[in-house]
Amino acid sequence: MLPARIVVESLINAGVKLVFGIPGAKIDALFNELLDHPEIKLIICRHEQNAAFIAAAIGRLTGSPGVCIATSGPGGTNLVTALATANTEGDPVVALVGSVPRNMSAAKTHQSMNVMAVIAPIAKKTQSVDHQDQVADITIDAFRTAASYPQGVSAIALPLDIMSTVPSKFLAFPQKAFTPPMYGAAPQPLVSALARMINRAKLPVLLLGMRSSDPATVGTIQALLQRHPLPVLETFQAAGCVSRDLKHLFFGRLGLFRNQPGDKLLARADLVVTVGYDPTEYDPFSWNVDGDMRVVHVDVKGCDYTHHYQPEIELIGGIGATIEALTSQLTETKELACKDICDEISAELHKWENTDLRAAGKDLKLVHPLHFISTLQSLVKDTTVVCCDVGTVYIYMSRYFFCYLPRHFLVSNGQQTLGVALPWAIAASLIQSPTDPSARQKVISLSGDGGFMFTSQELATAVQQQCDITHFIWNDGTYNMVAFQEEAKYGRTSGIDLGGVDFALFAESFGAKGFRVESAQDLERVAREALAYRGVSVVDIPIDYSHVSELMGNIIRKEFN
Repeated sequence: MLPARIVVESLINAGVKLVFGIPGAKIDALFNELLDHPEIKLIICRHEQNAAFIAAAIGRLTGSPGVCIATSGPGGTNLVTALATANTEGDPVVALVGSVPRNMSAAKTHQSMNVMAVIAPIAKKTQSVDHQDQVADITIDAFRTAASYPQGVSAIALPLDIMSTVPSKFLAFPQKAFTPPMYGAAPQPLVSALARMINRAKLPVLLLGMRSSDPATVGTIQALLQRHPLPVLETFQAAGCVSRDLKHLFFGRLGLFRNQPGDKLLARADLVVTVGYDPTEYDPFSWNVDGDMRVVHVDVKGCDYTHHYQPEIELIGGIGATIEALTSQLTETKELACKDICDEISAELHKWENTDLRAAGKDLKLVHPLHFISTLQSLVKDTTVVCCDVGTVYIYMSRYFFCYLPRHFLVSNGQQTLGVALPWAIAASLIQSPTDPSARQKVISLSGDGGFMFTSQELATAVQQQCDITHFIWNDGTYNMVAFQEEAKYGRTSGIDLGGVDFALFAESFGAKGFRVESAQDLERVAREALAYRGVSVVDIPIDYSHVSELMGNIIRKEFN
C-alpha cells in the first residue's frame, strides 16, 4: 500500500473527521488520497498558520489531536506560531508536512528546508519518514504523543518520493491502538496527606489551571466541591470549571496583574491547592511574591520547581482520578471555611455589576467594555462557545465574563497569540456537525481591531464552510494592550496606531454580513441582530478604553510583568 493511503487510513482509525491545510507540490499525494476518503472532510484555509490554529482548537475542544497539513519550506514554517501556541497551551495537534524527495534533501533546491528542525523546539516530538515501512509507526506515534498528557504538538515530515511511489508492507494500525494510555490516581499516602491538610486548614483555596479543564476532570472537581465546599480560583484557560450551581464558590480568574479580588483571597489562604496549573498562565513570582505560601501541586506532571513555587507535596497522576480519590477522604461539610473573608472577597468581585459602567450612557458614541460584557452575557446561552482573541479585550473578558461549562470560553494565555479567535470559532462551529451546517449552533468570537487583521482572511473559509459565527471587534484604532502598558512604563506610546479599515464593508466583501454600532445605546439592538443572523457576521464596535489603566492598577506589591 502506498504511504499516502497508510497516512489517511491512520487518520480514519484515529477518529479524525476534519483536516485543515493548504496544498502544495510536495504534499499533493496526501491531498490526492483524501479525495478517495470522504469520511474525512478536507478544509482548505487561507494561511497555514490559521490551519494550525483551527486544528489546535479542535484539539482543545475535543481532547483528541487536530490535524493540519502543509507543504515543504514556507508552508511548513508558516505553521510555527500556531504550533508553538498549541504546544505551550496544551492543545493536541498532529502536523503533517511535505518535504522534497530524499535525494534532494541536502541540495540547494526549491523549498528544500529541514522544517522539522525549525519545529522541534516548540513541539513535543518531531520525526521525518526516511523509509516507507516507517510510515505507519511514525504516524501512530505522533497521535499517541500529541494525545498523551501533557498534551501538545507532534509533527511529521513526509518526503514526496516516499508518499507517492514506494509501497509499504506495513499497514495502518487499528483504531484501538490510537487510544493513549490512561493515568491512575496519585499514590494513596499522598492523597491522604492532602485530605488531612485540607480538613485542617482554616482557608484552603483551589487554584485551577489549564490542565484541569477537560470535561471528565471538571466533573470530579465539581463532585469534590459538592461534598466539601472550597473557594475556587481559575486561571484564564480554566474558565468554566465551576458550574452555575456552584458559582457561589467561584472567586474569579487570575492572570497578568496581581490586582484582582481573587489575588487577595490567595494571599490570605493558609493552603493553596493547584490543580492542573501551568506557570505559563500566571507566573508564581506574581502571586507567591515571597515564595512562602503553603502549596500542594496536583497534576499529571511534576511541577516546575522555582524559588516561588515549592510545593509541600506533589500528587502526580491522572488529575480526575486523584481528585476522585481525594474527595472520598474529605470531611463532608456544607459551609465554606472563613465565610466572612469569602463574603468580603465575593462582594468585591461582583461590585462592578452594580455600577453605571454596565449601562449605555446617553449620547455616548463609545461602548464601555463592561457595558459590552454585560450585554453579551445577557444574550448568550451557557452552551455557547465564546472564542476571545488576545489584547485588552481578553483581559476584560477573562476577568468579567462568566462561563459555566469547561472549554466554552477560549483564550490564548500561554503565548498570548494575536489572531486566534476567528480560526478557533471556525473549529467550534465545524465540530458541531462537520457535514450538516444546518445543525450548527451560533459561535461567538471577538477581538480587537489589531488582532482581527492577523487572521481576518479566514472569513472566506468561514463563509465557504457555512459556519454560524458572529465576530465582535472592539475598535479603537490602536494596539491598545501594548499602548496602556507603554503609557504606564514610559509615559508615552510608540508604534501602536492603526485604523483605516471599514470592518463592516470588509466583512461584506467576503460574503459575510457587516454590522456597525454607531452609539452605546445601539449596542444591544445591533448585537441581537447580528446574533440572529444565520451565517458569518462581523460587528464593528467603537470601544471606550478611557478606564483601561485600571487593568494594571492597584497591584499588590506593585510590579510590572
